[in-house]
Amino acid sequence: MIIIDELPFRLVEGYGFQKYSTTLQPKLQIREIPSRQTVARDVIGIYGVEREKLREALKGRRVCLTTDTWTSIQNLNYMSLTCHFIDDDWNLHKRILNFCQVEDHRGETIGRKIEMCLREWGVDGIFTLTVDNASFNGTTIKFLQTVTKDWKGTVLEHEFLHMRCCAHILNLIVGDGLKEIDASIARVREAVRYVKSSPNRNQIFRSFMERLGIESKCLLSLDVPTRWNSTYLMLDTAEKFEKVFLRMDFEDDSYCSYFLNKENSGGLGAPCGVDFQNCRRFVGFLKLFYNETKKFSSSLYVTSNTFFDEMFVIQENIAHLIKSENHLLKNMATKMEAKFEKYWGKGDKINQLLYVAVVLDPRKKMRFLKFSFSEIYGESVADEMVDLVRKTMDRLYDVYFRVDSPNGVVPSENERTHMEGDTIGGGDPYAMVNSRYERFLEVEKSVGCSNEIERYLAENCESRRDVKFEILGWWKANSDRY
Repeated sequence: MIIIDELPFRLVEGYGFQKYSTTLQPKLQIREIPSRQTVARDVIGIYGVEREKLREALKGRRVCLTTDTWTSIQNLNYMSLTCHFIDDDWNLHKRILNFCQVEDHRGETIGRKIEMCLREWGVDGIFTLTVDNASFNGTTIKFLQTVTKDWKGTVLEHEFLHMRCCAHILNLIVGDGLKEIDASIARVREAVRYVKSSPNRNQIFRSFMERLGIESKCLLSLDVPTRWNSTYLMLDTAEKFEKVFLRMDFEDDSYCSYFLNKENSGGLGAPCGVDFQNCRRFVGFLKLFYNETKKFSSSLYVTSNTFFDEMFVIQENIAHLIKSENHLLKNMATKMEAKFEKYWGKGDKINQLLYVAVVLDPRKKMRFLKFSFSEIYGESVADEMVDLVRKTMDRLYDVYFRVDSPNGVVPSENERTHMEGDTIGGGDPYAMVNSRYERFLEVEKSVGCSNEIERYLAENCESRRDVKFEILGWWKANSDRY
């Protein structure tokens, strides 16, 4: 109870808790209720057991890491380190490996802290490290690439270690578009702030709602200007009450005087119909980004294989808006496209492992990549990118084949001849024929399919209509084939 509800240890020594416990069980004596010291020891004991369980689960495992840093209101620097991995039963796990103070936000400081933490946990295989686009994270990546280059689980010398956070890049893209209608947003924000600043103003707002016959379970919410998703939620709710705000501007003297006073509203003035119209247009477009960010941020299911669907939809929408006759939306989309190309280019700036994850989705494979690239960038770029991804897959396959395949050593031609020669003149001649026929069938089967990648890509894609499709479940069911 104390761990789950994050209660203080001293709870057990409070009169209320003791009275409650002895009422539930009259035979319980107050002296039998553990002290705060006992509870603390028990919590530490549970922590030790769980820590060893996790250490065992991580043994020999290659993990994907996510890290972030921030500064508290007390001006203290903190860092969190989270790992994701898939166990032997094809279940996705997310575990917080560390949450600690750091001296500063320098890349080398963060890198050293991550290295030390991984050594403590006995982790010797990092696949990717997902970070936001802060400049110091480049230094963190370079430091880890250097110090963990010779670790057992390193793949392709950490060529694809650096994973840029897709949700953070979406934040930057939307932030740039948000600047286009900043004045309209600022006026609506100020109107919401006015209503929420006192219970009396909120009551007046509700009385106007009743007079206008507007019923809504939605409540006004004030955003945090640096977080666009909270701005989206604020605008999405506020535009439903456009008539209320306009009527207040017409009839409520205190509302009018608030906006006439430049010290209160910064001289912006009250929001008008045009402002709400701008916000409504923007909310319609922003809803797409809001939903995509929620999908990217999920930790209960695999997300890397779905990212390209989201990118394709977003780029299509941006391209459509650039052709819009609405000057406001056109400017907004143009700014978004410029930011999009800065971080993702024509798909060539994205970590190629994300494309590999798309190909390893049996509903998509290489065909979906080719289709998407063709639709967005044209045939030539599509062929170039597909070829690049295929080469990356082949390189990864070679690494895994050498390390993980039980049949990683293929007999040489001399060894085969020798094995066949042993049967001549002795043993069962039919067994020799059967053995050679089986090898012939293997060669026949592998014509055009030199390895498992070829065979996987040659097979038909799974149906995309199955809404309950689980990619990890599919790979679990097919793990004996690949």
